[in-house]
Amino acid sequence: MLSPFTGMSPYLELPALWHEFHNRLIVAISDALTPYLQPRYYVAVETRTYLDDDNSELLVGIPDAIVLAGSKTPVVQPAVIATQTRPKLIQLPMPVEVKERYLEVREVGTHQVITVIEVLSPKNKRKGEGRTAYEKKRHRVLGSASHLVEIDLLRENLPMPMIGVEETSDYRIVVSRATTRPTADLYGFQLREPIPSFWLPLKPNEPELTVDLQAIILGVYARGSYHLRIDYHQPVPPPKLLEIDQQWVDELLDLSRGA
Repeated sequence: MLSPFTGMSPYLELPALWHEFHNRLIVAISDALTPYLQPRYYVAVETRTYLDDDNSELLVGIPDAIVLAGSKTPVVQPAVIATQTRPKLIQLPMPVEVKERYLEVREVGTHQVITVIEVLSPKNKRKGEGRTAYEKKRHRVLGSASHLVEIDLLRENLPMPMIGVEETSDYRIVVSRATTRPTADLYGFQLREPIPSFWLPLKPNEPELTVDLQAIILGVYARGSYHLRIDYHQPVPPPKLLEIDQQWVDELLDLSRGA
């Protein structure tokens, strides 16, 4: 079943859904590109790992976020006769291991990274270790001979740094070609707009590949049974919509329910 939204469904931004959706989308992009890239290129699924705080809201649905160590042997203390102050039980913020997946289009034979494809996660955009780790990776790619495609399907928190962008958009796709930096293509689009297709750059003098991200996401939505898992009677997850957008969402959902 198709999503009721003509573009990006804001309900997929729910913390309980996003991590799985992100992983499915990464694999779906790889599967969609591979037939058109062979035999010259292949797509590798890579993982970035870092330690971050245990923000329970952002880590919902991440089964491999915490690595447990072996239990420690309890220390037996001798009995103390003197009266002592009873300790108060508290909790300390604990670091957790976060794994984020991304794609690399590589040349067959040389294994050279031609294009890096990133789908941003909430931790990439939120101030903290996740954003720091991603920005360092972003700087390395922008200083290399590899192209960068950055897909931001999250409305919440600050977008990645961009120069000369005056208008704001709910979502964005950035295509940075190594041959034209610092200039890059920005595909900015709003909640009420379809997700635009974009050009995937490859090696110089080779035709670029058109990526229909809208079709890929609709396929993920159907295969993931999100129409059965999302309660569209619930409010759209944060940030709060503009009044005109909320009205559009309400009308769209009423229409999809046959109201």
